[in-house]
Amino acid sequence: MNQGLRIAVTRQRMLLRAHLAATMERLARACGLVFPERLALEQQLREGLESIRSCKYLYVLDRDAHQVTANVSPKGLMEEHFGRDRSRRPYLAEALAGEPFHLSQAYISRNARRPSLTAVQRIEVGDGRLLGYLGADFDLRELPLTREIYEQPQQWIQLKGDPAIRGGLFYQQRVESLMDGRIDEVLDLLAELVAVHGVFHGKLHFSSSRATLWLVDDPFRFRILDIDDLTDPDICLAYPQRSYPEGADIPLARVGEVFRTFRALRFMDETIYLRSGSLNVFNGIVGLNFSCDGSHYMPWNEFLDKNLGFWLGTDEADSNG
Repeated sequence: MNQGLRIAVTRQRMLLRAHLAATMERLARACGLVFPERLALEQQLREGLESIRSCKYLYVLDRDAHQVTANVSPKGLMEEHFGRDRSRRPYLAEALAGEPFHLSQAYISRNARRPSLTAVQRIEVGDGRLLGYLGADFDLRELPLTREIYEQPQQWIQLKGDPAIRGGLFYQQRVESLMDGRIDEVLDLLAELVAVHGVFHGKLHFSSSRATLWLVDDPFRFRILDIDDLTDPDICLAYPQRSYPEGADIPLARVGEVFRTFRALRFMDETIYLRSGSLNVFNGIVGLNFSCDGSHYMPWNEFLDKNLGFWLGTDEADSNG
């Protein structure tokens, strides 16, 4: 997990912990007063669900992490969980080690097979003697989080591909595709679709002679164009005219430079060459996939600053393909 994504997740966990900790502690105190009477405990859990509305199940365990109540859910009791041994479940490790309140990492639940997490609060008497544990299971779909959209950082990301492809790199060479033979026409047409027909994300698959496009008028579906489409200017009649988006990160005048650089990378070498290239005008990120199966994602201006020697490894900086 990259640092920015980890920070976003950590912030959500802090908010959730603050939301749950005090409520779980109060409910654990109430359970301690009637422990280990099952009926009384289950009544406390029913009442506790009213203050932990996002909770899927509440239950009480003894000191050995054996369940002494049914699972109490908003739909009623789940009797089959009474007596269940939870001692080996990963979410109990910190509580068994003595942590008063613990919020687990997310995991895939055994039954629903969905991302879930568990909060565990120790149940103690006044002198600190451990009686058992209060557990609360949550489905991530139902948690009361702020859920801000994670923002991808504007930085170069390099990913190595299939080792089998990398190992055989020097036993292969570029085979001219249909797109290679008409690449200038294709790039000019794609630039036109971006400039005045609402294409905000386009990916050119040079080796298979096709493109995938996303349009501002229908962003949830992509279009697939083959080489016949990509060399026929009449296809512009199939898309409404749209002004280049004001919120684009890359200036329209530089879009053509990105596409022309794709062309240069495609023909720069018969062994190391570009297989596919993409551009998203809103975040300004260029995506590249090379013959070695290495992938790169980088801001458009950083991409345009690189020369062919950089990608071939003959420059001072080594791209590692």
